Amino acid sequence: MHIVCCIKQVPDTAQVKIDPETNTLIRSGVESISNPYDVVATETGVRLVEKHGGKVTIISMGPPQAESALRQCLSLGAADAILLSDRAFAGADTLATSYTLARAISTIAAADPVDLVICGRQAIDGDTGQTGPGIATRLGYSHLPYVSEIVGVDIEQRTITVKRLVEGGTETVQARLPALLTVELELATTRYASLPEMVRSLRQDMRVLGAAKIGAAVERVGIKGSPTWVRDISAPPAKKGGPVFLVSGGSDSGVEDFLRTIEAKEPELLQELLSKGRA
Repeated sequence: MHIVCCIKQVPDTAQVKIDPETNTLIRSGVESISNPYDVVATETGVRLVEKHGGKVTIISMGPPQAESALRQCLSLGAADAILLSDRAFAGADTLATSYTLARAISTIAAADPVDLVICGRQAIDGDTGQTGPGIATRLGYSHLPYVSEIVGVDIEQRTITVKRLVEGGTETVQARLPALLTVELELATTRYASLPEMVRSLRQDMRVLGAAKIGAAVERVGIKGSPTWVRDISAPPAKKGGPVFLVSGGSDSGVEDFLRTIEAKEPELLQELLSKGRA
């Protein structure tokens, strides 16, 4: 089976800061990483190929530096990598991004039919979860979101059965191939790349495709094809830390400070418990 995994390189959200004057993300000096959900998607694709045969192709839309994310996924066992890089793609929202990725997958499928597309549930920089469903809609593939377990794939019957998260539990569903999955982090634990695979990933040629190569209409990619406008962005308010009890002068003094604090807050705590009980 031929599996395509979509990868996004994102800023490390633990280091992201916001410019208070422009209300935009400060990306300079911020390390870029592979979106964790997409790494799980790649691991899932490689495991399926190890079980059923075939190959995994990974694709990413981004600037030349996104090549490092693709090479990381190659080291996990993916066979081929394609970077979608073109100035025309810059400034894309989820609508334009899903269109571009769908055009790329159609181009790939024309030469080598695609059975399954796997995406992460969301990217940790935008958290919209819209790109995967947008790709599935454009390709006309069965769409299975929030996948937490793959029960089985029947190559002869052209079906896939998965468990997906729903409110309050999980449900088991079956769909026809070709299909697109958006996967949860719990679906798989990513392996450590072996030395031979790491060497291969560094040596392997990287195909780079622009808008013309995938037959994408210029007015539907990048900022031209993006109707979304960000009106405002802000950082959450900083949280104040709780009380600190020092024991440098001995544990007894720290315990006494703790008990005095609890006694002072006792009425407030009791009122909070009573309010919850009434609710």
